[in-house]
Amino acid sequence: MRTVLLGSGHIGQTIARLLATAGDGRTGHHTHDYSVTIADRDAHALQAVSGLNVEKTVVDSTDPQALAALLRQADVVINALPYHMAVPVATVARQTGTHYFDLTEDVQATAAIAALATDAPTVFMPQCGLAPGFIGIAAHHLAAGFDEVHDIKMRVGALPQFPTNELKYNLTWSVDGLINEYCHPCAALRDGERVSVDALADLEHFSLDGVEYEAFNTSGGLGSLCETLAGKVRNLDYKSVRYPGHQQRMKFLLGDLGLRHDQALLKDILRKSVPATMQDVVLVFVTVSGLRDGKLMQEVFTRKIFARQSDGRWQSAIQASTAAGVCAALDLFREGRLPARGFIRQEQIALPDLLANRFGAVYA
Repeated sequence: MRTVLLGSGHIGQTIARLLATAGDGRTGHHTHDYSVTIADRDAHALQAVSGLNVEKTVVDSTDPQALAALLRQADVVINALPYHMAVPVATVARQTGTHYFDLTEDVQATAAIAALATDAPTVFMPQCGLAPGFIGIAAHHLAAGFDEVHDIKMRVGALPQFPTNELKYNLTWSVDGLINEYCHPCAALRDGERVSVDALADLEHFSLDGVEYEAFNTSGGLGSLCETLAGKVRNLDYKSVRYPGHQQRMKFLLGDLGLRHDQALLKDILRKSVPATMQDVVLVFVTVSGLRDGKLMQEVFTRKIFARQSDGRWQSAIQASTAAGVCAALDLFREGRLPARGFIRQEQIALPDLLANRFGAVYA
């Protein structure tokens, strides 16, 4: 399958590595399921994937003509660019008849892509990462095991293993995405109705394996679950998990100092002052409660994914989990396990299919 991958950042590089090294799974065959072309506007960024069996090309994805010329040669495009590029790339993919997958957590972008997918002969599947993405697949699967669902709580954290600074946080993924989810209203279901709740609000504390955490509302993590489960579930919400004290400090920066209104400055400060880390842990925590055979029951799904070293390089947990999400979705689509056209929601993936997939096995 001819695949164009846009973006050679941390996640893009990991996707390239996964697809380039995936054979067709049949013994004795050395063909590859995916022939990958990775594109970035920065030639230097592409050096990170040298040595891989992928084609590299310098393309500015903000140029619709250049992008269209690239996508016309492909069956599928994976967009691993910042969230504000989701709609422009999807728009070109619609024009060129290229199947579209991305990792965006942006709510408005997803709605615009769903509109593009109407009557499309190709597939549009945004939000294929960790949250939104895997978390929705896990929650939907758990909910299906109940006769009547009361509450679904989805909690995800991508955290440094060794927090040392005042924010108790290191940059483990896109700063753009981080600030985006801290600043926008968050979808939830309350008493079966769709509501909008404030980001950074509804603070809660919990412990897992003896470690203390806090969680608070952030935008986008629910994906399309509010639409899918409206009227079927009493309460549904999504929160990001951090170490205690993080939310208070972010409220000070965004609210008291007014950096919510100067996000460029805030991103600049964070990039200069908060070190990135590859030594992270991804925490996935879903609880569903409701009626089963007339009894009130609760079921919990939890995973911890750690950074690891392979082939002499660090792979962060957020890289592994996010790249696995989109590669597994693409694999299941290629195998005919997903619809062949139109908008695909994450929860249309069956959790057992994902966990059995060669890429999705990261979550197993």
